[in-house]
Amino acid sequence: MTSDPKAASGFYKEIFSWNIESAEMGEMGTYWMYKRGPKEEAGMMKMPPQAEAPPHWLPYIAVEDVDATSKKCEELGGRVYCQPTHIPKVGRFAVLADPEGASFAVFKGEAKS
Repeated sequence: MTSDPKAASGFYKEIFSWNIESAEMGEMGTYWMYKRGPKEEAGMMKMPPQAEAPPHWLPYIAVEDVDATSKKCEELGGRVYCQPTHIPKVGRFAVLADPEGASFAVFKGEAKS
C-alpha cells in the first residue's frame, strides 16, 4: 500500500528488476503486479483514503480456510482489520494482526482452470 504508486513503481522496478502489469479493480483503483518472468512476486495498490497506516508492505500467508483462520485469530487475542473478502477470479483474503499488533494477511487462491 502506498500513497504514491507512480514513485513506488519506479523504485521497485529499478531495485528488483521487476516487470510491472496492472489490473483495474473498479472503485478500488489499479492493482500493480510485480513479476520476474512469469512469477508474481509482489503487488501494490494506492492506499484508500480511510487507511490509518503509513505506506507499508503486508506479507500474505497461504491458508486452507480464510474464514476459519480469521476466527481463530480473534479467539487467540488477535484482531481482524479486514474481514474475509472474496476477490472475483483471484481468491479470498483477510487482514489480521497478532496480539502485539503485527499485521499480516491470509489468502486462499481460486483454483486455476
